[in-house]
Amino acid sequence: MIKAVFLDIDGTLISHEAGGVPESARTALEEIRKKGIRVFASTGRHIRELKKLPLDGVTFDGYVTLTGQICLDGEENLISEVAIEKEDAGRMLDIFEQCETPVLIVEKDGMYINFVNDHVRRVQKAISSPVPDVGTYTGNTIYQFVIYARKKEAVKIAGDLGGCIITSWNPEAVDVTSRKAGKARGIRIMIERYGIRQDEIMAFGDGENDIDMIEFAGIGVAMGNADEEVKQRADYVTDNVNRDGVRKALEHFGML
Repeated sequence: MIKAVFLDIDGTLISHEAGGVPESARTALEEIRKKGIRVFASTGRHIRELKKLPLDGVTFDGYVTLTGQICLDGEENLISEVAIEKEDAGRMLDIFEQCETPVLIVEKDGMYINFVNDHVRRVQKAISSPVPDVGTYTGNTIYQFVIYARKKEAVKIAGDLGGCIITSWNPEAVDVTSRKAGKARGIRIMIERYGIRQDEIMAFGDGENDIDMIEFAGIGVAMGNADEEVKQRADYVTDNVNRDGVRKALEHFGML
């Protein structure tokens, strides 16, 4: 029996083409929560970004954010955190300060970028988000970097980051996160807190950074608009985010 559902946000719960959460998904999540099934966000985004997204009407019981590096309960209290190790952070800070490629730094309380160009504007528009503020690193702990480049180019730019992994979330942008994190790690911590077993969870996703949680979940669901590799790793492939994919999967597994 499924007791918790973990959902990626961009391209899974939110349709950026439609400008929000499809009504079918919103009502479906309301229905399962009334049955006692917990609903969690599992995203590469910062909690502050989530508050600016068109998520009206969706209630979460907790948040796996920054690809598992910061986990929060439903009241946004900290449950766990994993920062990028100093050596890797130093390498990325050199790239940030050279200002040859747009790089975003994500800290616990916010984020800022080294410079903005048309590439950044295009990517941010695609995810219904404002262009980040330009800022200067002041010594705070870093949880994530975003490189605004295609993955092949980003890997070349970043070089050897032994303690990090690079995953794409847009054809022209990637996340740099700690190898000790990941959405599956965040979900494991969350379900331990709430006394839920691994085989009692369902996870929905569409991108490369969703693969580990889809494989970890008792039932891993790929959206119809998901990357091909995500579909191959999933237990079930549902319809597109714009064609009631979330609701159809919940119905398929008898949860509605």
